[in-house]
Amino acid sequence: MNRTRTVLATGAALVAVGALAACSSGGGGAADGGDAASGTYTWWDPYPQHDGSSDWEKRAQQCGEDAGVEIERTAYDTTALTNQALLAAQEGTSPDIILLDNPAVSTLAETGILTTTEELGLDTSAIDENLLDAGVIDGNAYGVPIGANTLSLYYNADILSAAGVDPASITDWESLTAALKKVDDAGSRGITFAGIGTEEGSFQFLPWFWGSGADLSQLDSPEAVSALELWKTWLDEGYAPNSVINNSQNTVWEEFLTGEFAFAENGTWQFNSAAEADFETGIVQLPAKDGGVAQAPAGGEFIVAPVQADEARYDVTRQIVECMTTPEGFVETANTFAYYIPPTAEGQEQLLTENPDLEPWVTAVQSAKGRTSDGLGTDYPLISEQLWTAVQSALSGAESPEEALKAAQAAAEDATS
Repeated sequence: MNRTRTVLATGAALVAVGALAACSSGGGGAADGGDAASGTYTWWDPYPQHDGSSDWEKRAQQCGEDAGVEIERTAYDTTALTNQALLAAQEGTSPDIILLDNPAVSTLAETGILTTTEELGLDTSAIDENLLDAGVIDGNAYGVPIGANTLSLYYNADILSAAGVDPASITDWESLTAALKKVDDAGSRGITFAGIGTEEGSFQFLPWFWGSGADLSQLDSPEAVSALELWKTWLDEGYAPNSVINNSQNTVWEEFLTGEFAFAENGTWQFNSAAEADFETGIVQLPAKDGGVAQAPAGGEFIVAPVQADEARYDVTRQIVECMTTPEGFVETANTFAYYIPPTAEGQEQLLTENPDLEPWVTAVQSAKGRTSDGLGTDYPLISEQLWTAVQSALSGAESPEEALKAAQAAAEDATS
């Protein structure tokens, strides 16, 4: 692995990381020196909610102990973590291990600051390809998903029963829209989702976009237009509230818990909350336009290993990563983080043995897709911004879906050329 790596960063990124310099832990794997098989290994993750007394902290420390080293863990919020990783690479103080949101893997990988799984000696053959793909750049895999979450449609069983809607009948866009009409005719509210002008808006729109057969390389295709027309029709018919234009995923869930809505598009992370709702809930898969399960975006973090000046450290790093990614380790992560679904068949089977009610979510994750897949890499955030801008424009009535997506495609081409 002796080769030169160059850290590339845009001017905007450099400004961002510069502002965070005072927050740097100052410690990195490359700076520790000493015997690589002992001592301290640095670990960064985006879970500041899990402090030093948490089960998550204990898991990290146990994996270090099993490898014969101590873990020094530092937590940042998601955006700060990516910026801090870029800064640390420039300063030669990269940590040994980082857990980061899967779309950020391509950002770090393309700067040359991450080792590949092959270089680290990791066996990824058991990882579901659709989930591993979020970390694949130019045929090389960078890191391993520690689990995944995604989206489905939660439903209020009481409302559907009163409207005469069988959840099993919802298999495509036509049957879902027909169900919304029945719910509306029965005096209840139809569906709520997040159309906010941020990544959350793109995240929630993508199942409909991909479910139409559209591709992110062509935002204004007829298939893409049909997806945005679907959302706009629901809004115009009153099946969805005007609040969806500004809804975050948290707001969507708050609306659903009022008991007024038949459906809410939301994620695996609401599984426990749904079980505690004041009404009976259930899950149906997000339908593709003409039937089948639509691909929804895969959420969740990857565990990655930054490049170190002392390559002898990689053996212990590999041991720590392997500890976190055994079938049992994946299930522990699932239980720690409100049901991240394991990215392997064996891990999924073990999780379902413990909690059979998660089977619909396993199905959803098996159909999920990485946002940076299809070779998009670091182009994805630029395209996504234009996509959510188009959604906002169409839902607000400023432009037709066709006009909004045409403008989005032109802007995306300018941004990525």
